[in-house]
Amino acid sequence: MDELAGLQGVYFDGIFFSEDPAAGSRLSAPRGKQSLSNFLRKAAHLSPVAIGLLQEAAIASGMSLASLSPAALAGLINAVPIKVNGPASLARAISTAGGILFDEIGADFMIHRLPGIFAAGEMLDWEAPTGGYLLQASFATGAAAGRGVLKWLNKG
Repeated sequence: MDELAGLQGVYFDGIFFSEDPAAGSRLSAPRGKQSLSNFLRKAAHLSPVAIGLLQEAAIASGMSLASLSPAALAGLINAVPIKVNGPASLARAISTAGGILFDEIGADFMIHRLPGIFAAGEMLDWEAPTGGYLLQASFATGAAAGRGVLKWLNKG
């Protein structure tokens, strides 16, 4: 990933790349008339959000995503840097409604439609005042989801 050397930020290692080991080699295939976004979606199984993050990381390095070699592109996908400028203001930190509905999860906080995927805290659709109540609810649902993960892992 020499083309992106010196790019600083928090690196999220491999969170966007599929578990498919052949995905990296597919990046070397000719993309033909496909747009880069469509090619990345198909070849590396990336979501539009992941592709957008890659675009931003390439721009931050002074390059376009399309100009990267397949090796540099694979390296960027597996360790996309995200620059953290600092904490947001308290007004932005206030929780908002929305999230995964409680009907969508089981008693162990596993998402019904995604076996093995668990949700807790602010991932859930509930409202609470900020401060201790929000933190306590997040810790409690996180602990319950953690117990659900252990139960699910020990079941198999």
